[in-house]
Amino acid sequence: MKIKNLSLSFGVHEIFKNVNLDIPENEKVGIVGVNGAGKSTFFKLIMKRLEPDEGKIIIKEDYNIDLIPQVLEDEVSDLSIDVFSYLESGRPIKKLEADLQKTYEEIAKEQSENKQKLLFKKVDKIEQKLQFYRYLEAEEDLLKIVYGMKIEDTLLNSKLSDLSGGQKSKITFARLLYASPEIMFLDEPTNHLDEDTKAFVTNYLKDYKGSLYVISHDIEFLNEITTKIVFIDKRTKKMELFDGNYNKFIKLHNEREKTLNRLIEIEAEKEKKLQSFIDKYSSSSGKRKRVVQDREKKLEKLKREKIEVIKTQKQVKVDMDIENESSVIPIKAKNLYFKYDKNYIIHNLSFEIERGEKFLIVGQNGVGKSTLLKLIVKNLEPNSGEINYGTKVKLAYYAQEHEILEKNKTIFENFNDVDITDKKLRSFLGRFLFFEDDIYKKVSTLSPGERARVALAKISLSKANLLILDEPTNHLDKDTQKIIAETFKDYKGTMLVVSHNPEFVDNLGIERVLLLPSGKIYFYDRKIVKKYEKINKNELKHL
Repeated sequence: MKIKNLSLSFGVHEIFKNVNLDIPENEKVGIVGVNGAGKSTFFKLIMKRLEPDEGKIIIKEDYNIDLIPQVLEDEVSDLSIDVFSYLESGRPIKKLEADLQKTYEEIAKEQSENKQKLLFKKVDKIEQKLQFYRYLEAEEDLLKIVYGMKIEDTLLNSKLSDLSGGQKSKITFARLLYASPEIMFLDEPTNHLDEDTKAFVTNYLKDYKGSLYVISHDIEFLNEITTKIVFIDKRTKKMELFDGNYNKFIKLHNEREKTLNRLIEIEAEKEKKLQSFIDKYSSSSGKRKRVVQDREKKLEKLKREKIEVIKTQKQVKVDMDIENESSVIPIKAKNLYFKYDKNYIIHNLSFEIERGEKFLIVGQNGVGKSTLLKLIVKNLEPNSGEINYGTKVKLAYYAQEHEILEKNKTIFENFNDVDITDKKLRSFLGRFLFFEDDIYKKVSTLSPGERARVALAKISLSKANLLILDEPTNHLDKDTQKIIAETFKDYKGTMLVVSHNPEFVDNLGIERVLLLPSGKIYFYDRKIVKKYEKINKNELKHL
């Protein structure tokens, strides 16, 4: 991949400035940089979902490029197809075989020798593609991925429209691995993976022969798979290529930052001394006046060439106020049943939650965690049973796919329904790392991590006394996760949360755990939360 004179701005907000970079083929490249540096934007440019203001990204024309879709519905027109058919479509083997058969039939009918030669060249190209996609071993390849990613037969037969958020992420990732394009892009690929599946994916990617580009806050994962690092520097708007994995890069980067900070300190001292001299002798005449003028020129040059100081992205803990207390039992479920097609995913579930309680829902992907939350917020209707709210309940819902956000509006416009002055809103959004012109970006242009922060900011201003949170730490870096956990820990309302992130959960102050699909409730214990990842669904029913 070659990047030539690449520049991009959103309004007055400059993202990239005259970037030039050569990245060798068949490397596993981690894309790193601070929040808002342009990591996901870089992916969009490569995939031609954005056009640069100037310059270009050059990739071999016949290369297949693929990535995990952020929203499955945006990529697949027919969600009624089953999971196995969707996975199979990752390699266009059936189409290539049909094209090959058709071409042979054309050769048999063709009288012209020259046209036959052209058709035989077409046959060669099709056969090369079939070899690339390992058409003889393709079924074995797919089954290996299905087994390694713990995709069960019942899930393979399910419709795409019936999948939970976690299942969609796993299935789209599995399809991408099976597709095995020459260039693969991964944006936070380990979000929904348990440790065993993550280990399988890590080993699979180590053996992957193409070019891999990955954005991830999972440092362990980056260190395991990357052979090079591209650092996007928010200060200079440039990119730089480093050899080795993340640890090797960060060691060198930290040393550079120390040197740079020292240079900034030296510059500040020089500026201070020059300004002091100018202030002291500004009214002088004769030779001293010429000296003052010389110092003024030096000061002007120093300011012009000054090293830009990037604002420290320090997040401030947010106080989440509630407008009114709810009744003692804000939510109660009784004899709840829900099924997709013929399969019950929620079976005779009953529970009630007390005011102020923090309640965790755990279980493997596909056992109904997100479905239960959708039932609670009335986005789905149960087949039987009921969910009742208490009095004075005000609810806020954080969904995995950020449905509470209007994608065609700017960040700022998404808060039009919130009673807050523009000045206070700007200040508040700064706590979520949205500064200055950031707030005028359309939500549709944001990275998954930025969307997550906007959604969390909106919930934080809702004054709700009942929070429903579905994987709130997905796409967030470690520092942001810590701030969010501290915010939710001090929250005085009632909270239901689904999360695969044990460190985040440990910091919330969880009191009880609902284990699905069994429906049993336990007092919070890290061992129970870890246990569900290691056992199968049949065993879970009997816990």
